Amino acid sequence: MYLNEQMSDEEKEAIRENLGLNKSMPEQYWGWAKEVLKGDFGISLANHTSVSEQIIKRLPATLQLMGAALVLSVLLAIPLGLWSGYRKNTWIDNIISGLSYIGMSIPSFWLGMVLIIVFAAKLHILPSSGMHSVGNESFLDTVKHMIMPCITLSLSNLAVFIRYIRSNTIGQLGEEYVLAAKAKGTTGGKLLKRHILKNTLLPIITLLGMNLASIVCGSFIIESVFGWPGIGTLAMTAIGVRDYPVIMAYVMLSGIILVVGNFIADILYAFADPRIKREDMAND
Repeated sequence: MYLNEQMSDEEKEAIRENLGLNKSMPEQYWGWAKEVLKGDFGISLANHTSVSEQIIKRLPATLQLMGAALVLSVLLAIPLGLWSGYRKNTWIDNIISGLSYIGMSIPSFWLGMVLIIVFAAKLHILPSSGMHSVGNESFLDTVKHMIMPCITLSLSNLAVFIRYIRSNTIGQLGEEYVLAAKAKGTTGGKLLKRHILKNTLLPIITLLGMNLASIVCGSFIIESVFGWPGIGTLAMTAIGVRDYPVIMAYVMLSGIILVVGNFIADILYAFADPRIKREDMAND
């Protein structure tokens, strides 16, 4: 990318010195780390532009897709998981469980290509790639472009959430407080909403923190399949041309997203169960 056969040894050495490649590995890493702390991830080897500027430009699209997929997964998984556990071993449970097993086994990139073939190439209902149509950046146009990548990214997590919530619901149904509520005539949706839901909320928050890694990694693939202009597509392109500053920035940013996500999950713990906050205060 920088060197070619026509360059003299002096020119090659000047480039090595400019990139800091003439220093030892610890010195190179320490210099890179100091600049990262300032928010500078270096210069792209492919297009010679600031890596930080490229990430800032693309990060909102990635967060938008990840957030929508996460919300969709939770909103669908909670009622399906609760009802599947409540109706254990019935035809409803069998259907929901069967679909969740299928969802966990389907490769996300394969599902994405199937959706593109069916809804974009065959039916012409949804756009196949990108975030906006040419000359149209309206909210509705963005939603249309987001539907297929959002469904693809959320499917595997949705299936895992359903299985986890179902398992917790079955466990809660044997608790004394649930048996007492049933004895008072509380059944169906009221029992699930008033008693079981709030006691399965903490495990759901735990699961959200645990599955952030799969969502971050999944967005890397899904963005490439659908041409979504996020940092996943940027990283995939960087890997193809060995643009190491961009690759290192993507890995670092993915780690930051995981840490921040788990930190938010810890905060939500205190809101979901005030006893946790009181215990922390007592320990202090």
